[in-house]
Amino acid sequence: MTDYDKKSDLDELYQDIIIEHNQNPQNYGDIPNPTHNAEGFNPFCGDNIEVYLLVDNDKITDIKFSGSGCAISQASASMMTDQLKNMSLEQAKKVFQEFHAMITNDTGFIEESPILGDLQSLAGVSAYPARIKCAILGWHTLNSAIEDKKGTVTTE
Repeated sequence: MTDYDKKSDLDELYQDIIIEHNQNPQNYGDIPNPTHNAEGFNPFCGDNIEVYLLVDNDKITDIKFSGSGCAISQASASMMTDQLKNMSLEQAKKVFQEFHAMITNDTGFIEESPILGDLQSLAGVSAYPARIKCAILGWHTLNSAIEDKKGTVTTE
């Protein structure tokens, strides 16, 4: 098997993960009486996301999202909620920073990150600048919820 075949297999696996999370999103819905929440909107393509958090003693005990949009925005939000449930807010901020660095990386080189897990399947989005905003919308919305900012987060 050549390096090209290995990369092709990996790309296919990553596409399967994205498709699975889009078709069967994890943690989709809302949380009645969340401790934190925020809305996000991508005016470029119409994606909208709302993130709901239940935080107890600085730990995310529950996290959900709702909204609509393209496969990338929905899959990214689904994977985000899977990754961050039961993390401290500080850990969640570190994952956000790693994810942001990965998704906005324009060098073509993606370094493996132990804290990103399946989120690395979205690394290929960095090659498509218009799609980066789709992948990061849920994350900016999460960050706004954590910081208790008012108003709708936009990708513009």
